[in-house]
Amino acid sequence: MTLVHGEQDITTTDGTRRTPAPWSNNGPWETLRDRKEVLVVAQTMVYAKRLHDFYSLLAPDLRVHVQFTVAPHMFNGGAAEILRALGGTVLPWEQAVRREFDLILAAGSQGIEQLHGPVVRLPHGAGNIKLARHSAPDGERAAIGLGRDYLYWEGRLVPTSFALAHEEELLELRRGCPDALPIAEVVGDPCYDRISAALPHREDHRSALGLRPDEKLVLVSSTWGDGSLFTRLDAVLPRLTSELPRHGYRAVLLPHPNIAAQHSAYAVRSWAKATTRGAVTVIPPETDWRPLLVAADFVIGDHGSVTLYGAMTGVPVLLAEYPHRHVNPRSPAAQLARTAPALAPGHPLTGQLAYAAEQYRPEDYAAIADRISSEPGRFDRNARRLLYRVLGLGQPAHTPDPEPLPLPEPLDAIAAADARRAG
Repeated sequence: MTLVHGEQDITTTDGTRRTPAPWSNNGPWETLRDRKEVLVVAQTMVYAKRLHDFYSLLAPDLRVHVQFTVAPHMFNGGAAEILRALGGTVLPWEQAVRREFDLILAAGSQGIEQLHGPVVRLPHGAGNIKLARHSAPDGERAAIGLGRDYLYWEGRLVPTSFALAHEEELLELRRGCPDALPIAEVVGDPCYDRISAALPHREDHRSALGLRPDEKLVLVSSTWGDGSLFTRLDAVLPRLTSELPRHGYRAVLLPHPNIAAQHSAYAVRSWAKATTRGAVTVIPPETDWRPLLVAADFVIGDHGSVTLYGAMTGVPVLLAEYPHRHVNPRSPAAQLARTAPALAPGHPLTGQLAYAAEQYRPEDYAAIADRISSEPGRFDRNARRLLYRVLGLGQPAHTPDPEPLPLPEPLDAIAAADARRAG
């Protein structure tokens, strides 16, 4: 029997030999033994942050050992750093693919076919907004994440279970990959639940940001890629600087972390500052965006998930960019695009914000928000039940306690830290 770094090789059901996870149940030096080994796979920083609400349901259980890895991905910059900041074990990908796990959590598809253990997949955003670039053989373009290309590998359905946020996603899955319906389970949306719970404490979040009671926070949110607001940055951001009264408004830019992963955080900051002369606070990619959304008075966005979550908050949403050809026409984001006013050139921005507030109809946006989760307030219970079923363990004998959103850092502190990074 071969020993690798003090670990015994094991023979798996397919006849191959692999080593168990490091510090697994075979080591006599362990303090805690006979634990279930869980691997959290973060292809990108966004996936790492999205997975937090899932693996944190397991963290207090002494029977479970959670580890992390970063799968190969073109946008994986910053993913390892955000995981290491938790103080957890981040396995090199080359080690992760050689080991057996009792549960694998993933929000993306890249690389998971190489791992060994039952995979629980979950969406990495809200509403299954974007369409795949390429059509299926029948001419249909599946929603990204719900097509066969995202779930199958060489004829094999890779996930053991697929956790969805809304019943509507079952219909999308039926369109894109009907063979995966038996493994699909609607558990709800963690961001929906956390934002909903935080909204009654909106003033606490505004105070933490350093906003005055009479000050309006304008949140500018951009997804990544073609058709994102970021592609029109030089047309949108200067208006925030030149047209909004300096003493009545604060503006923040929330760029999708994939933009920084591709072009660098330095480039994102430089481009934003060049168009606003530093008057708009650029939110770093590792920051939790949800408290900022809770505190906002206006949301200016595009077809990204953050803009869609803005429909929950009871404040006006304006669309600065919307690529119709690349958006799922059945998605709640498409409904938002039919409801929210579009930012128009040639008209004063303050007037357009006032128009959006005047035209705002809470019931219209509530109908959109209802399509984000069909299990409101029940994500933690549903997701924990799913995870423990896959692990083959009984759940802890208490109702899971959802983590409240953290209060945000003051905007002035974020800006000061940004200035220090810039040198």
